[in-house]
Amino acid sequence: MGVAFPSPAIDADPPVRTKRTKSRRQRLAGLLAALALEALVVLALLTLGSGRFAEMAKEGQPLKTFDLAAPSPEPVVEAVKTPETKKVETKAEPQPTVETAPAAPAPDVPSVQPPTPAPAQPSPLVQLSRDDLASADLRSLPSAPKPARTYGPAAPSSAADTPLASGTGPNGERLYAAAWQRGEPTEQEMRGYLQTAQPGWALIACRTVPDFKVDDCVALGESPGSQMARAVLAAAWQFRIRPPRVGGRYQVGEWVEIHYRYGTTRRNSWEKDRD
Repeated sequence: MGVAFPSPAIDADPPVRTKRTKSRRQRLAGLLAALALEALVVLALLTLGSGRFAEMAKEGQPLKTFDLAAPSPEPVVEAVKTPETKKVETKAEPQPTVETAPAAPAPDVPSVQPPTPAPAQPSPLVQLSRDDLASADLRSLPSAPKPARTYGPAAPSSAADTPLASGTGPNGERLYAAAWQRGEPTEQEMRGYLQTAQPGWALIACRTVPDFKVDDCVALGESPGSQMARAVLAAAWQFRIRPPRVGGRYQVGEWVEIHYRYGTTRRNSWEKDRD
């Protein structure tokens, strides 16, 4: 009788085992390659570092080490809650009303009318221009009456003061005897004004102004029929008369009496003789 032996088990999937073996080998080879690469990098770093350290040792430069301390944590500050203040509502107290007394009525002030100014009195003197004087006929005018002598307190005077004349000005001004500044005008200088005049005398009053000149001249008298007053008034603008001297000082603006003679003998000692 025969003996039967069991047959060995046969793998049914041999290709699957082969694939697993290949994959394990590939992973092992990749791991070894990575380790070798890392070892090469470490070796290169060590080589470079050792060379730099050797150079520093040769140059005598000491190696310095330092520690990096971790930053200290910032303290946490807890916000302190302040107690809320309660708002206290204050009620405004009513102010007592004050009654003001009514203002007293203003007293009636009677209106005052301003005084009416008195009408200006016309001046008795008539101012004539040169043309009016040239065309006027003084022969028909009556002679001026002799002015009355005025009296008053005697003013202190010195030997150099100008003497007073006998008459007065057109408005009662004091008249001083005229004194020529550079001599009385000659007959040649007056010839243009004396063409129609006859020998005689003329008396005029003038107000002194700066630069030894006279202004506002008026006729006081003349010899009858001579027409001298008109000629002397026309020529008075070029007269040079010194202002009266009172108390040792010249008084510009005072009035002077000018007595001019033509073709007759002088009778006034205070007039300067002609050269």
